[in-house]
Amino acid sequence: MELSGLWRLQQFEVGQARPLEVAAAGLDDRFWITAAVPGDVHSALIERGLIDNPYFGHNDAKSRWIEQKEWWYRYAFNYSFQADRDEKHELTFEGLDTFATIYVNGKEIGTTNNMLMGYTFDVTRVLVDGKNTIAVKFDPLYLHNRDKELFQWSSYTKERPWLRKAAMNFGWDWGPRMVTVGIWGKVHIERRRLAKLDSVFARTAALNESSASIKVDVDVIALRKDVERECEVRLLTQEGDIFASLREPVTGQATLTSRATTNTLTLDVVNPKIWWTHDLGEPYLYALEVLLYANGELVDRYQKPFGIRTIELQLQNEQGEHAFAFLLNGVKLFAKGANWIPADHFIGSIPDQRYRDLIDLSVGSNMNMLRIWAGGIYEKDVFYEECDMRGVLVWQDFAFANALFPDFNQDFMDNVRKEVIYNIKRLRNYTSLALWCGNNEIDWLYDMKSSGGDINCPFWGEVIYHELIPEALELLDDSRAYWPSSPFGGNDANDPDVGDRHNWQVWHGSVYPRQFGDAPLLDYSIEGVTFKNYKKDFTLFSSEFGMHASANRYTLEKNIPDGQFYWNSVEMAYRNKDTNHQKGILLMEGYTGIPSNIEEYMNFSMLTQAEGLKYGIEHYRRNKHRTSGSLVWQLNDSWPGTSWSLIDYELLPKASFYYAKKFYHPLLLSLDHEPGQPLQVWAVNDTLDALQGEVVLSVYNFAGELLFSHAFQAEVKPNAAVYLGSLEERDVLNGSSPDQVVVKLSTAAWDAPDNLFYLRDQKDLKLPPAELEVQVDEAAQTVQITANGAHARLVKIDVPQGNLRFSDNFFDLLAGEQIIVHVSDPAGGKVSLNNVSVSAMNL
Repeated sequence: MELSGLWRLQQFEVGQARPLEVAAAGLDDRFWITAAVPGDVHSALIERGLIDNPYFGHNDAKSRWIEQKEWWYRYAFNYSFQADRDEKHELTFEGLDTFATIYVNGKEIGTTNNMLMGYTFDVTRVLVDGKNTIAVKFDPLYLHNRDKELFQWSSYTKERPWLRKAAMNFGWDWGPRMVTVGIWGKVHIERRRLAKLDSVFARTAALNESSASIKVDVDVIALRKDVERECEVRLLTQEGDIFASLREPVTGQATLTSRATTNTLTLDVVNPKIWWTHDLGEPYLYALEVLLYANGELVDRYQKPFGIRTIELQLQNEQGEHAFAFLLNGVKLFAKGANWIPADHFIGSIPDQRYRDLIDLSVGSNMNMLRIWAGGIYEKDVFYEECDMRGVLVWQDFAFANALFPDFNQDFMDNVRKEVIYNIKRLRNYTSLALWCGNNEIDWLYDMKSSGGDINCPFWGEVIYHELIPEALELLDDSRAYWPSSPFGGNDANDPDVGDRHNWQVWHGSVYPRQFGDAPLLDYSIEGVTFKNYKKDFTLFSSEFGMHASANRYTLEKNIPDGQFYWNSVEMAYRNKDTNHQKGILLMEGYTGIPSNIEEYMNFSMLTQAEGLKYGIEHYRRNKHRTSGSLVWQLNDSWPGTSWSLIDYELLPKASFYYAKKFYHPLLLSLDHEPGQPLQVWAVNDTLDALQGEVVLSVYNFAGELLFSHAFQAEVKPNAAVYLGSLEERDVLNGSSPDQVVVKLSTAAWDAPDNLFYLRDQKDLKLPPAELEVQVDEAAQTVQITANGAHARLVKIDVPQGNLRFSDNFFDLLAGEQIIVHVSDPAGGKVSLNNVSVSAMNL
């Protein structure tokens, strides 16, 4: 029985309410407001018009009072209850944020102290037949950490290390402080009889071309001792047919201290369909069903999608050299993806469709991996379910980010241990889950901060990532690798020669190389932050890197007060939570030049981000014999700000997203070139098929005239990057100037998109004024654009609506070239194109 929907909500000053009165079953709460569950207090107050939307202007500062209050939720429901010693009734909260006391019919049944896990309570003795009432009291956080030690290091605020709560609630360099409270997960009551399934763990133990072995651990809790118990395990096809099954007796109750009590059943299947990422094949999912019988009676059932696949983390290649590569079903994968932050600051109120839209966009930009960043939450089930269905691998951080944590405190460690166990059990059956990672940047930053003199204390928290978590995983998940931190490995935790790496030379100006113990250096100069530094990086796996770009016009105008939407306004600056705004200026100064108005800022920042990511990722992919992945920081936004995201808060992709459709395409044609140097041509093939045919390099001037063309004969092995040859810059120019041409790589031999390159930076190009001919077809939902007379740079289509999809946007057109762009609403509605606007940087 799900208890979601509209609950009652009321605020109190701390100590004002008498808990037993407010929790009493007969309390008259008709004057309380209603609030959605799952949800949060902020969203309820916004929906009822009691606070202004915190995302508009500076309104977030006006809602800070919410975190100082005591909040109560109440819910009344009818329940059919008969006392039966063979039955138990359990109340489960999948998410409580954060310090809660729960009452049922006026009886206090328990307390919670962790947002990042669910809680289950036995309510058999307090439920009644008929009307029942649940009350939940939430304490303000300060009551629980005001007397706690403040550590020398906790990024963005020193109050959070003692609190098991989403770190980004306290503000980060891409979002505001928004300390939420409320019931953020589903609530339900389950009736149990005789026995129950405590947990199920299924994984592919062996796999070859014709068969697979599936190991299923079943933990059973007996509610009565004198009961015979059996389990039936079935694997069902998508058509509902039984593909494999077995039925065996089961005994005992599994505990963490004794694996011997776990019941292990093995399904052997012949000629199974294999789960692949969407770029390598079909992400086929069976349904795994576990039926529990007690004395012949069906008393519990588990059913979830299940993909047959193996996933390994290769840390050493065939030559015995260091590596960091994922092997999916034995195939070495180039991980193409991004880092995921919570899809909204108001986590409890995020609609499931928002998750589906973001993952659909990820697949649309050819991503095959998303990293759940440690400063948010262990994501909702819908996220993993969608990744399973869409064929996207998940790198899962544990929720420890950029701080020291009190691993010397037993109560804290008991809390963390429960959180770790809960989330391992909850997530380990998802096919898409590829890696567990202990924390975000803590090992690396602890060394840098202690070496630089910022802190001089022990590595508090080290026991969590290097002892507690790996020990729990050894007991609970033997099917995937664990990595202690990101980045991690080598002579510095961010060593390009060992493990994974975060490249923050670009944007943040971190100076490399360094080793453990070296004081960190920052270079805030054009040369220090430029994306040209990506080409110096021969990392094994780049798990975090990126640069800022503006949000789209619609997103900014919607959330900025009238008269403030201009370059360098106070409100525009407030959208940027990074520590030093000068970094973005330096990046643009080096590539596009410094903007002089808001339109130039949007264009210049978006183009710099897009071209910079293209520059770096194509470099990584050309070196795929060594580099095995790139995860951009970051995919999405949690509020309408300017950040590193590829998709802004209104689910409108930036220029970099459309670039990613090409630089993450499984088939890539790439040019390695610097001013005055030869043009080196590459073909990258991430598929499992060999490629053969011509790759053509063409050079055009900005009037559309073909100046030069050369065909390379290409033979590209499966899953390989091949150097095709080089041409001297002076030869391809054919007498023209390098600042007045564009280079195109294309092939008719396989399905690789055309790729355009410029031989000089944007600020140095001599682009003539473009003239665009635009025809809008409302009925067909298309926009046809023709570049008349001159090359058009960064053609942009704007429609004043959020969550729109364009078949292409932020593209270049050769002189005389025409494109038809399809516009769609993912919800299926018709898009009004009456106010469409089309522009280019050189109009």
